[in-house]
Amino acid sequence: MVAEATRQVAGCSGAGAVLWRDGEPAVFAASHPALPELIEVQVTCGRGPVLAALTEGETVECPDTLNEERWPEYASAALRLGVRCSLSLAYRPDADVVCLTLFGARPRTLGPESVAAAERLAALGGAVVGMASEYGEARRTVRHLRDAAESRALVDQAKGVLMHALGCGADEALQRMRQISQARNMKVTEVATAIIESRGPDVLSRLGDQK
Repeated sequence: MVAEATRQVAGCSGAGAVLWRDGEPAVFAASHPALPELIEVQVTCGRGPVLAALTEGETVECPDTLNEERWPEYASAALRLGVRCSLSLAYRPDADVVCLTLFGARPRTLGPESVAAAERLAALGGAVVGMASEYGEARRTVRHLRDAAESRALVDQAKGVLMHALGCGADEALQRMRQISQARNMKVTEVATAIIESRGPDVLSRLGDQK
């Protein structure tokens, strides 16, 4: 996104993007290694165009850092890096927020056309972040379902061992496993593993169940 901004937007000499998660900057990308400083100074002092865009949800312009009075810390850092104007906007695809900032080396070079281009790029970046988040959530769900299925299969196998060894029903076998789990502060799956490995009732006495 920042690479496309520097290539496509007229007057844009550099760009930076921040992914905000839970109110904190989680990921930062920039077209130049010095640009992260302009985000850090805003986070440190608690004000600046990026924070304004994040709070207000609107495009925030800084036409000339030499005459900027709203954010003196940001303006000072920007001038030191040769940044004379900037354009910041926030796109909120879900709980996360993507902030894109365009930087110009000359004052007032980022106009209305730059705003339109930046909005398109921010929306694209936000969509990618949203899809990545959904994909990650889907993978976590699949992993949890797989783990649950594996745990269920393990417990069912252990129940079968106890039912055969003790001549009891499925409910009683499961209850015995739960009692051992609570008494020994073990997971039921750990008890199940011990029962399967023992292949017999001896495991009950070794685990402290004398019933």
